[in-house]
Amino acid sequence: MGDLLRLVRAHNLIVAAAGVLAGGWIALGRLALPAPLVWAALSGIGLGVAGNVWNDVWDEAGDRANRRTDRPLADGRLSRGTADLCVLWGILVGVGCAALVGGALTGLALLSLALMAAYSPLLKRRGLVGNLTVALVAGFPIAYGAIALGRGAAGFVPWILAAWLHLAREIVKDLLDVPGDRALGRRTLPIERGEGAARGAARGTLWTFLPAALALPALAHFGLWYFVVALVALGLVGGALRGLAVSDYSRAARLLKYAMPVGVAALVLGRIAGP
Repeated sequence: MGDLLRLVRAHNLIVAAAGVLAGGWIALGRLALPAPLVWAALSGIGLGVAGNVWNDVWDEAGDRANRRTDRPLADGRLSRGTADLCVLWGILVGVGCAALVGGALTGLALLSLALMAAYSPLLKRRGLVGNLTVALVAGFPIAYGAIALGRGAAGFVPWILAAWLHLAREIVKDLLDVPGDRALGRRTLPIERGEGAARGAARGTLWTFLPAALALPALAHFGLWYFVVALVALGLVGGALRGLAVSDYSRAARLLKYAMPVGVAALVLGRIAGP
């Protein structure tokens, strides 16, 4: 059971569902669980299972080269058949629950699946294009929740900020995965342009994120509590920048991972906690 939870990235699924709920709460301006939002959160879990496991299927050889013992498929602890069943289950739940909400969410679910299916075999080999794709998809949960409630515009700024931060983290992860990606012939940014260029791209993305994370919510009229809590997330981003400066990519990736839920919490509080 532990390996199955690792395969589907159970912790990431919780984050994805929370992101969908957060998008709904941002759109509503209050905490509530209307049925469309609950179905959207379940859809997000299903899509996450399909995307995470599909990524492991395609990355099996690279994960083995990178000695990713946290990947049970690459480590031989789970079979390919188990992985295929998880992908099928994820697709059925993801699309089925989205269909219970409406056509717009179903279309977005199918688009997400198409991008995730193309990522590992095609887009990940295209360097920055692959990074941008996964960043946009990773930012979907917040927009997903807002769209489920018919208030998609409310999720636009949160989606942009989430995708921006994910883009930096994806570049950092490419810096960590160079041995396996090179073995598979992938043309990631650090392989194509060198470690220095990729590190510079990650740092540039984060430096531009810092003012954007304050300016865009201000323009969208988020409340004071957004800026109070966002300072914690921005502090974590600053720590990631320091990690990049000394080539400590593991630390940078870890801090950026922590910054994401803190940022989402800031966005929710900026809408529900008064002026």
